[in-house]
Amino acid sequence: MNNMRAKVLIVDDEPLNIRLLEGALKRDYEICFSLNGFEAIRDIKDQSPDLVLLDIMMPDMNGFDVCRVIRSDEAFSAIPIIFITAMDTFEGEVEGLEAGGIDYLSKPVNLDLLKLRVHNHLELKRRNDLIREQRDLLDSQKKELESALARIKCLEGIIPICMYCKNIRNDDKSWLKLEEYIREHTDARLSHGICPECFAKFHPTVDLKDS
Repeated sequence: MNNMRAKVLIVDDEPLNIRLLEGALKRDYEICFSLNGFEAIRDIKDQSPDLVLLDIMMPDMNGFDVCRVIRSDEAFSAIPIIFITAMDTFEGEVEGLEAGGIDYLSKPVNLDLLKLRVHNHLELKRRNDLIREQRDLLDSQKKELESALARIKCLEGIIPICMYCKNIRNDDKSWLKLEEYIREHTDARLSHGICPECFAKFHPTVDLKDS
């Protein structure tokens, strides 16, 4: 959600109910709507709303089944779903929560209560999303660290090096110059300079103190 307005999907087969809920929420949220269960599943997958207000008693596919389908898809299973229904029974509420709903409001809806419930569930989702992002970042950093440690291990142990030319023997028994070996086995970047001894050897006529 970040700094963008949260998106709320209203699912109801009665346009009047949609307009009522939209009127209560449109000042604070981006509103979209679906008129039946099949549309709701499509719109949830296409638009990835931050929260769904879901009617239960709809033709063809009821809200319980819509909720179960969404909860079965890992990509959308974290979207909070609030049932809003005229089915004001204990059994209905139990089935709604068992289907994966996070809350259950009876019609006619108290709009002030609705706005509080929507706000609270969106704030909880925002925090959960942040925790999930931090967890994913830590997992990524852990993998990078493990990869770096694996590369470092390539340089551990006894490295065969020629006592004369200082070339290093590779795993395939070939011999590489030191800088080639480092490039092949690590991510280190090399730059070239010249030590005082080599400077004196290769540039004997130049006084290092004058340069």
